[in-house]
Amino acid sequence: MTFAPTPIPSRTQYVLEAIKHAILTAQLRPGQALVETELAAQFGVSKTPVREALKTLAGTGLVVMSQYKGAIVRLVDATMAREVYDVRLLLEPEALRRSITRKASLEEAQEALERADSAGDQADRSLANRDFHRALYLPCGNPLLARMLDEVRDQAALVSTVAWTAIPSWEREAAEHREILRLALAKDADAAAGALHDHIASFVRRAFPADEDGGGAA
Repeated sequence: MTFAPTPIPSRTQYVLEAIKHAILTAQLRPGQALVETELAAQFGVSKTPVREALKTLAGTGLVVMSQYKGAIVRLVDATMAREVYDVRLLLEPEALRRSITRKASLEEAQEALERADSAGDQADRSLANRDFHRALYLPCGNPLLARMLDEVRDQAALVSTVAWTAIPSWEREAAEHREILRLALAKDADAAAGALHDHIASFVRRAFPADEDGGGAA
């Protein structure tokens, strides 16, 4: 008798989502150790799915793994935040411009905006906001450009989580999102791209202001 291949167990995905949610709600804070045995006991699984989940999270930039120190939640400082947001500033407005000129559907962006407005907690809001931005750049017509932006979106969500802990500015960002989408739906590619650029730039300036020498956070 032959059997169909067993699907990959969902334990790793469950643990991954739970750890990500804890990071994006600041239950697990930047620099906090992620001990495999403790997490395995918490989630009622073996260490294997925990280890695989941490590896995946390290790949997205939410976790840092060291041979000697183990895994920790990635630290967020002004340098890290500006590096992530610099990539977004260079790529995301142009991707949106291309999505609009291609007359791509922005229905998913509208749905993500609605989910962000009705989010029950900070993590859900952060994830919905991330989905909103992705829905703007994903249909740009250049898969490589979209993948490059995908690579930094978890890190951008972590920056937002840390920033919102100090300055809860999501209402302002939600209003900016609505204006960006309005311009995009009106097919005004230049104005929408400009509004998106200003939105990204103003957030990182507010959250991680430079000192007079252009260095670290004020």
